[in-house]
Amino acid sequence: MRALIVEDDKDLNRQLVAALGDAGFAVDTAFDGEEGYFLGDTEPYDVVILDIGLPKMDGISILEQWRRSDRNMPVIILTARDRWSDKVTGMDAGADDYLAKPFHMEELLARVRAQVRRASGHAKSEIECGPLRLDTKSARVTFDGQQVKLTSHEFRLLAYLMHHNGRVVSRTELVEHLYDQDFDRDSNTIEVFIGRLRKKIPGDIIQTVRGLGYRLSQDGDAA
Repeated sequence: MRALIVEDDKDLNRQLVAALGDAGFAVDTAFDGEEGYFLGDTEPYDVVILDIGLPKMDGISILEQWRRSDRNMPVIILTARDRWSDKVTGMDAGADDYLAKPFHMEELLARVRAQVRRASGHAKSEIECGPLRLDTKSARVTFDGQQVKLTSHEFRLLAYLMHHNGRVVSRTELVEHLYDQDFDRDSNTIEVFIGRLRKKIPGDIIQTVRGLGYRLSQDGDAA
């Protein structure tokens, strides 16, 4: 999953990058409104953390312009003021959730996980595909009740496929949502990690759809 953080407080920005990175997100950052607006308008993100009080362009204006351009990724707004009017303004502008500063990082991460789940049609933290289960809260994967040990990159790739279970996911989409904007998109990293996952997960759960990408199979039948 890929996240954008638009926050001008350098210390908080750094803390958010570390927390989301530890939670398995590829993270891009911006420290002012103009840069944040540009990234959100041109790059695909699974969630955005957006401060309201930003230099050059405020968070409400950014959000309104994104929504007018049909940029529909989940957005959680941060506000330094816990006034109900600020929350209403943000929600009316198109925010999916809000958090008043100061906040506990665990609460932010829980809200991020919830928004990512809801955006892909999942209501609970555990996602299932036949005998394969992935818990987004604990970052734990099991197959027929047995734990499958994955690296952070393997988990991120499988989590994206699980969130979008039921459809074919292209290699390009995987690269765009799993890595930050500086990643070498011509590398064969996706293919390498797909190969590793297939060795660790029994059956033919991860299928290749020739010329299109990858999909998960509930029963492991050949594509």
